[in-house]
Amino acid sequence: MPKKKDEAIQDILTRKAVVLEHYSQKKRKQKRKKTKGFTAKQRREMRLFEIEPEQQRYTIFLPLHELWKQYIRDLCHGLKPDAQPHMVQGKLLKADLHGAIVTVTKSKCPSYVGITGIILQEFKHIFKIITKEDKLKVVPKLNNVFMLEIDGFISYIYGSKFQLRASERSAKKFKLKGTIDL
Repeated sequence: MPKKKDEAIQDILTRKAVVLEHYSQKKRKQKRKKTKGFTAKQRREMRLFEIEPEQQRYTIFLPLHELWKQYIRDLCHGLKPDAQPHMVQGKLLKADLHGAIVTVTKSKCPSYVGITGIILQEFKHIFKIITKEDKLKVVPKLNNVFMLEIDGFISYIYGSKFQLRASERSAKKFKLKGTIDL
C-alpha cells in the first residue's frame, strides 16, 4: 500500500474493492490446424490422376519433352562429349523422368518390347506412356529394361531396380551392380 495516513487508507478501503492478488491471464495462441490432403480413396473418387481421353494426344506432350531435355542438359551441365558416362548415368537415375521419351528394350512379356513414348506419369511400380499413335500404355517397371536417349547419350534403366516414386528416388543412393537376367 502506498504510504498514506491511516484515515486516508480507511477511506480508500471503504469505498473501493482491493485486489490482493492479481493473476494476469496469458493470451492463448490459437493453434493453426494443418490442412490435410485428400485420402487415397478420395483421390480415386475425384479421379485426380486420370488423363481424359481427349487429352491423350502425343502432340500435346511434345513441349513437355522439350522442357525435360532442357532440364537434363542443365542437370548434366550440357551433356558434353567428354562427360564421364557413369556420372551422367547417376544423375539420370535420380532425375525426374516426366516428359522423357523411353523405349522398352527388354521384357519378360514380349508385348511390351518396342513400346516407345513420352512418360506422362510415374508411379512406384508403373510408367504411363503416351505413344505416337495417341495410345496411353501402362507399362510395369518390374522385369523391364527401358532405354533413354538424349543428345546421342543412351542410358539403360532396369525397372526392377527402379521401383520407387520419383520423389523417393531423388534421395536414394544407387549401388553399381551387374546386369539382371530377364
